[in-house]
Amino acid sequence: MAKVVGGITTSHIPAIGNAMARELYDDPYWKEFFEGYIPAREWLGKVKPDVAVVIYNDHGLNWFLDEIPTFAMGAAKEYKNLDEGWGLSQLPPVPGDPELSWYVIESLVNNEFDLSMCQEMVVEHGCVIPLSLFWDPNNWPIKIIPLAVNTVQHPIPSARRCYKLGKALGQAIENYPEDQKVVILGTGGMSHQLQGERAGFINREFDLDFMDRLVDDPESLTDLTTTDLVRDAGSEGVELIMWLAMRGAMKDKVTAVHKHYHIPISNTAAGVLVLENSD
Repeated sequence: MAKVVGGITTSHIPAIGNAMARELYDDPYWKEFFEGYIPAREWLGKVKPDVAVVIYNDHGLNWFLDEIPTFAMGAAKEYKNLDEGWGLSQLPPVPGDPELSWYVIESLVNNEFDLSMCQEMVVEHGCVIPLSLFWDPNNWPIKIIPLAVNTVQHPIPSARRCYKLGKALGQAIENYPEDQKVVILGTGGMSHQLQGERAGFINREFDLDFMDRLVDDPESLTDLTTTDLVRDAGSEGVELIMWLAMRGAMKDKVTAVHKHYHIPISNTAAGVLVLENSD
């Protein structure tokens, strides 16, 4: 049987990709940020998951404002990546797991989540940068299942809906009859706003509270409305609903293996959590 071994949260800021391409790991601006990922990579090296479900938001590559699915899941054999305008280098395609994808898609639809099913799908920085932070893109040791969540065109799905999606996702994976170790990546966030009068907005107190509650009391976070998230985390901070989808896919009791918070990176608060399912 398949098993969800853990979940990881991470930012997916485009500037990270350019910093990695320029190998700025010891640069004073970037050093503390990149050091926060070392324990996460060490944990992954120990656990060695077979598949990563990457919960992210597409930033205009597959879909634009005229047509955006609320939820879309890839079911391809591989996923090529393209740059949607940030000047990021193209990386080798990432292998997919279509058998597990279709099993999960069917299970989610049976649980009344109407997904867009993508047998062809390109991925961009929202998906590829998290993968590059945890694994070597020149030799991907992992298969992926991309799960895109609309955080761009309102109305976006609620925190509660995304948490329930995660619950159904975790149930589907645990029922899969093949032996697979699966890690769930919840990407985006934390607090940030990229435009308007509050451009550059960061809310450290909210972010740290969110991280603590995500570990021990995720249900309380499902009461946050979209308005709450925009007010307290900024217009782009609504991406935290994807962290809740990750947490929903895990058991009620989890162990926080690693926690790191850093500001600012490209006017964004960046948080890393490594959560392991309790036996």
